[in-house]
Amino acid sequence: MRESQYGLLTRVRTISLGAVLVGLGVTIGLVQLLTNEVHWQIAIALVALVIGIPHGAVDHLIAIPELLSLRMAVFLAKYLLATGLAICFILQFPLLGFQLIVVLSALHFGVGDASFFMEIYSRSGSVKFPRIFYALAAGFTPVLIPLVNQNTAQALQAVNPKLLGWAGPITNQLLIACVALNLGAVALLLFRKIYRPAIDLIALLALALLAPPLVAFALYFGLWHAMRHTARLSLEFGPALREHELSRPWRSFWLSVRAGLPAVAIVLTFSIWLTFINSAAITGNLLWYLLVVTWALTVPHMALTARSDFKSMTREL
Repeated sequence: MRESQYGLLTRVRTISLGAVLVGLGVTIGLVQLLTNEVHWQIAIALVALVIGIPHGAVDHLIAIPELLSLRMAVFLAKYLLATGLAICFILQFPLLGFQLIVVLSALHFGVGDASFFMEIYSRSGSVKFPRIFYALAAGFTPVLIPLVNQNTAQALQAVNPKLLGWAGPITNQLLIACVALNLGAVALLLFRKIYRPAIDLIALLALALLAPPLVAFALYFGLWHAMRHTARLSLEFGPALREHELSRPWRSFWLSVRAGLPAVAIVLTFSIWLTFINSAAITGNLLWYLLVVTWALTVPHMALTARSDFKSMTREL
């Protein structure tokens, strides 16, 4: 089973990196052809967000294996209540809600990526991996840099004009700080001869700086974070674990994805409903409401994954 898990983790690491680099290459080509056209960016963002949704919809099956039980009903009620409250808060206070989500998401994504590498290194041998430093760089690079560069205004205008100027007078300082954090982490990793995480940070920096903000975050969320988190889910989700025991890693991965697929239909339906009841134009505002619902779901999701993240981050190598 250990070999199956290690094989899946390392392959997903390579595939997610390759997918983001291919996506970046395609994006650069589209930018040259379509210049300031924003509709294709919105389309890519919508598709990538939908691809990323299932990875966060297996929390209940890991926390409580008994699907048809009172405990599951109570759990889902609490989960949906937290999500509903988060949706109401973001819609009522979009700027403050966005600022809070940016910080929380950066921490969640960074810790998740560091935990992903910790799972690999725990199965391959000891390495002095600077997990905290890497987590900060891996989280703030794909989340914050796209939101503080020169193309941010166009992206935020397409999502929700109320988010314009969200970082206030420290926008440039945040950009410099995030780039410095990334390069500092890369330098430390290279000094310690830990090459794969360093390559990942360089790729994330290129994505954040070169791709339009909407596309940069969406590609990261759908093709990087979701894939790596799903691989980690296969280490905890009962049916997926049984496939690892049978040395069928991709079957294990697929079962982890399949378990979250119903959430795609639910989230899309609810987001479209929110769009129409607010009498909004379908394209741009559908993206806003899909983001709001996704961000709101992230709140209980982050709380639930914190336990497994803490376990991975504190693991002795």
